[in-house]
Amino acid sequence: MKTEKEKMLAGEYFNPLDKELSKERLAARKLLHELNHNPPENLQQQKEITRKLLPNAHKATFIQPPFYCDYGYNIRTGKGVFFNFNCTLLDLAVIEIGEQTMFGPNVQIYTAVHPTNAEKRATHIEKGKPIHIGKNVWIGGNVTICPGVKIGDKSVIGAGSVVTKNIPANVMAAGNPCKVIKELG
Repeated sequence: MKTEKEKMLAGEYFNPLDKELSKERLAARKLLHELNHNPPENLQQQKEITRKLLPNAHKATFIQPPFYCDYGYNIRTGKGVFFNFNCTLLDLAVIEIGEQTMFGPNVQIYTAVHPTNAEKRATHIEKGKPIHIGKNVWIGGNVTICPGVKIGDKSVIGAGSVVTKNIPANVMAAGNPCKVIKELG
């Protein structure tokens, strides 16, 4: 029989109120508190906290606090990834981000999926769908990226967009829902 964490990592419905998962979220919240309340001149401590919070992120990942996530260990980044102020990553599933990708302020990345059936939703079960964001992508401020989305290398997502479907490589896309506007040269 699978544990709730094993179900979560397999992309199956799981109970997020499970003791092990609750303990892991609490540990992440403690690190987030440290990160978000770290004196701004203490960049070395910020790097150390970031490495603990995001053990699968490249050491050259930079976060401009405040920053929020569920677990941290499901966030994988390449070299030079930058998160501006107030980004939120609900990492029930893997969020993979290629090198040199930049996020504007208030970006929301959601892997969480809840049942559409009200009775099932009332049981508080959920699951996650992984998100993949390529290399050298620029995500504008206030963008929401929905569960299961893939964004190709070198693409630009315009501010305020809601990305509900895959976006190919090397395009400018924007809107709600986010759509390709033009190819980039």
